[in-house]
Amino acid sequence: MDRDDIQGNILNGYTLEHAGYLFARVKDAAAGRRWLRELLPGLTTASRDGDKPASTLNVALTCGGLRALDIDGAALDDLPLDFVEGMAARADEIGDIGPNAPERWESGLGSGAAHVLVTLYAGTAGERDERLGDLGRRVRTHPGLEVVFTQCADGWTDAREHFGFRDGSSQPVVEGNPGAAKSDGVQRRLGRWRPLRLGEFVLGHVDEDGVVAGAEAPLLHNGTFMVWRKLSQDVALFRRWLAELAGDDPVAQKAVAAKVLGRWPEGKSLIDSPDVPAAQTDRVNTFTYSRDPRGLICPLGAHARRANPRDALGWRTERTKRHRIIRRGMPYGKRLSEATCDDDGQPRGLIFVCLNASISRQFELVQRHWLLDGDAFGLGTDKDLLLAPEDPLGKMTVPGRPPRFLAPQRQLVTMRGGEYLFVPGRTALRQLAAG
Repeated sequence: MDRDDIQGNILNGYTLEHAGYLFARVKDAAAGRRWLRELLPGLTTASRDGDKPASTLNVALTCGGLRALDIDGAALDDLPLDFVEGMAARADEIGDIGPNAPERWESGLGSGAAHVLVTLYAGTAGERDERLGDLGRRVRTHPGLEVVFTQCADGWTDAREHFGFRDGSSQPVVEGNPGAAKSDGVQRRLGRWRPLRLGEFVLGHVDEDGVVAGAEAPLLHNGTFMVWRKLSQDVALFRRWLAELAGDDPVAQKAVAAKVLGRWPEGKSLIDSPDVPAAQTDRVNTFTYSRDPRGLICPLGAHARRANPRDALGWRTERTKRHRIIRRGMPYGKRLSEATCDDDGQPRGLIFVCLNASISRQFELVQRHWLLDGDAFGLGTDKDLLLAPEDPLGKMTVPGRPPRFLAPQRQLVTMRGGEYLFVPGRTALRQLAAG
């Protein structure tokens, strides 16, 4: 692969702990192209030359953004329908209804106003704020541009999110990236694994079906599609709900939470550590669910098991390998004090970012069919207890003698807005900037 033509946030999971996201509207095509030319010299690519960068910059565009740049109509014909329609238009299909519906989203998201997303990562919050402020000022100096939404996010040194769980424990191993595929790629016989094909995540390369998606579309080459979602987390409600289910014993609460997530807060899967919390290791993903087909150890409805069933659907990972996503999320807002179950009114949650070659086949299938529908796992109408809307009849079954039912389903996570975006290769971005 030409790593210098692939944007860096696709294959490289930066360990920089502070992120800034700026969405801009392009009101004048010439101004938009001029701004892209200004951004190009600072673009971070997937090149492995040199040390880890102190900060990074990457660019993505909505379909409306491509139109605003006066892209050639023939190039638009190469774009998939899911991306063209956008996240807000497909809200019913992915479960963004009721409190999660687009009409309740934060201003600037899902309205068609957001055209270009610039993502910044930095090692310190001060550097992030400085770069984000400078970026906003540069946008405002262009009369044909407008800032429509900004968001900051800050990771923690323990890599946990607001519900207290280590985030990003499971990422797909991708062909061409450093390191052998010990797990979480494609399962082979005799306990061996291989990496997923690059084309599952980068267009213009061979995918798991042996097809080169976007082979005839220069715009798509070395690019990918991004899903950006702002998810608000009700941490106080989550803690009160655990107390209702498990009483005041923090050990019992931790065990119930692990059943809901499918992992211990420290990152270890229940499959590897059924009864005792265990810290994450470099072999945290060397497990399969074939060891627990009935969900007696890790419930069939656990969040991690639904989001990445591995071999749980049969035929090793053959039925799941085409539905993997690369996640680049980060929490936003301050942590709620560990000593309270009362809401302090402060906004907090997760900026969910995922990258995939096909939004419908990868992100949307996971969201719609695995997380918000239980049919694939023999669970009927049971939804993911963590992400689904509130339902007094909603439940999660924890097998046992007798089985335990976690209910009712509370609204723990609320969608606050998002966009479907395209992350072009550097060559394609240069051509867009040149008109």
